[in-house]
Amino acid sequence: MEKVTNRPDTVSSAAASRRSFIRVAGAAAVTGGLLTACSTADETSVQPTGSARAAGDVVNLPTGDVGILSFAYVLEQLEAAFYEMVVAKPYMGMTANQKQILTDIGGHEIIHREFFRVAVGNFVPNLTFDFSGIDFNDKGSVLQAAADFELVGVGAYNGAGKYLKSADYLTLAGKIVSVETRHHSIIRELQYPRLDAFAGPTIVTSDTGLHKAYEPTYVLPIAQKFIKETISASALLASVS
Repeated sequence: MEKVTNRPDTVSSAAASRRSFIRVAGAAAVTGGLLTACSTADETSVQPTGSARAAGDVVNLPTGDVGILSFAYVLEQLEAAFYEMVVAKPYMGMTANQKQILTDIGGHEIIHREFFRVAVGNFVPNLTFDFSGIDFNDKGSVLQAAADFELVGVGAYNGAGKYLKSADYLTLAGKIVSVETRHHSIIRELQYPRLDAFAGPTIVTSDTGLHKAYEPTYVLPIAQKFIKETISASALLASVS
């Protein structure tokens, strides 16, 4: 596998790609506003800017397609907050190339988060997160957490996509999950260079050649470990069962 380098042309191309993606996502969300990424986190307990319910509150996901989008919004908030922390508190020995990769991934997650924020309205507030179980000074701890978040995220989209009734939403979810899969692949390559970890048997099932799919009932307890609010999906799950 070709080694990723931090060439100036590569970085400028990536920046241009991010700007283009922001414009497209902003137009699709019909916000007319500016999507911004403020990496100001300096503690392992993170609360995004803006209004939020008190930690410990129960957030009830709605039913139907909006419920599935709200489920995705919870996960995108979690991932965006994590990468904001990673970039704000670089682990020891983080190279310029690694920081660029993690910054790019974080930028994508912020775009996804802001898109879903508009899509679901007030059904899900800004959540508060507790990443105290992750050692942000340690490369291994950070990359393993990133790999876990991305693996669960991809599996979550794969598992929940079948519940969407809107073809437009399903198409959007397919586009987002393809980006999340790229994230997972490059994180695994950072962990285990030149091995098969990016698409090994623990990720892609050998009998189908497909990425694993996870039901919301599997995903939410994993995400809940890092979220101070309690996410309740009882109404959502009842509506899609």
